[in-house]
Amino acid sequence: MPESTFKILEILERSGGPISGETISNELGITRSAVWKQINELRMMGYDISSSQKEGYKLTHTSNKLLPYEIHKKLHTQVIGKKIRYIDSTPSTIGIGKQLCSEGNVEKIHGTVVIAEEQTGGVGRMGRAWVSPRGGIWVTIILKPHIPIDHIFMITMAGSIAVARAIRKEFDLGALIKWPNDIFIGNKKVAGLLLELDAEADTVHYCLLSIGIDVNVQISNFSPAIQKDITSIQAEVGHEVERASLLARILKEFESRFLLIESGEYNAILQEWKSISCTLENQVQIRTLKNTFEGEAVDIDEYGALIIKKPNGKLERVIAGDCYHQ
Repeated sequence: MPESTFKILEILERSGGPISGETISNELGITRSAVWKQINELRMMGYDISSSQKEGYKLTHTSNKLLPYEIHKKLHTQVIGKKIRYIDSTPSTIGIGKQLCSEGNVEKIHGTVVIAEEQTGGVGRMGRAWVSPRGGIWVTIILKPHIPIDHIFMITMAGSIAVARAIRKEFDLGALIKWPNDIFIGNKKVAGLLLELDAEADTVHYCLLSIGIDVNVQISNFSPAIQKDITSIQAEVGHEVERASLLARILKEFESRFLLIESGEYNAILQEWKSISCTLENQVQIRTLKNTFEGEAVDIDEYGALIIKKPNGKLERVIAGDCYHQ
């Protein structure tokens, strides 16, 4: 799409009122016919723009889509999110991320964020389906991390902290992290994260951090079997919210923690994760591929494993599995 399309949007926003097509064409050095064509493209993207022969064009409502323009207006990062690949609908953003990484130098696309309005084949942990309708935030962040492979798991921790902190700051909701990679409000899940990496030996070629958040999503649209276990930002605050501001804040919060990890400040990430965990100090049931057991979640170690104190006093270290609060 021509850069002048969003230049027109900037002019409309700056004017704060009606502005003639002639004024826009003179400022951008394009024809009035080109202005009219690009105004129509903006309308197709969800922007409400009124027009009259007497007054000209006026922006009456911005788009509610997660368009790069809307995010960049609010973005305050050095790298993360500076490049955005936007897709209206895709099976999964992580699939797009893998494709982009296979096509070129990952260093050059480090920090790129892939955004979709909906995913038709979203995938969660252990290959489970992740329902991703319009109104949510479905993104994958492409990363070329300079982090030892035994601390790559901390990227997920940084992402979890970023999502929880952003929800707290934007909406004053008590979002907490449930081990290993879910975000809860109260006793209901509102978001989840997934980290995939391409590596061999001690070399990490790239990481893909996927984040899914039920923002302006109607819970009634989900199957009855899961409705009681999930919530959305809209359901919690009672009205639709602006997704672009939330995503921009998440990217900023994530970048600051990611840079801490790259500088070796592992303990700072661990301590912050612990401070907003809803799992620690709770009775839980753990289900792994090998067995199921119960106990108290007492700690998380330097490698992200959950430490469970069993009823007999024995400590069990859980690297991977499902955690259910009791």
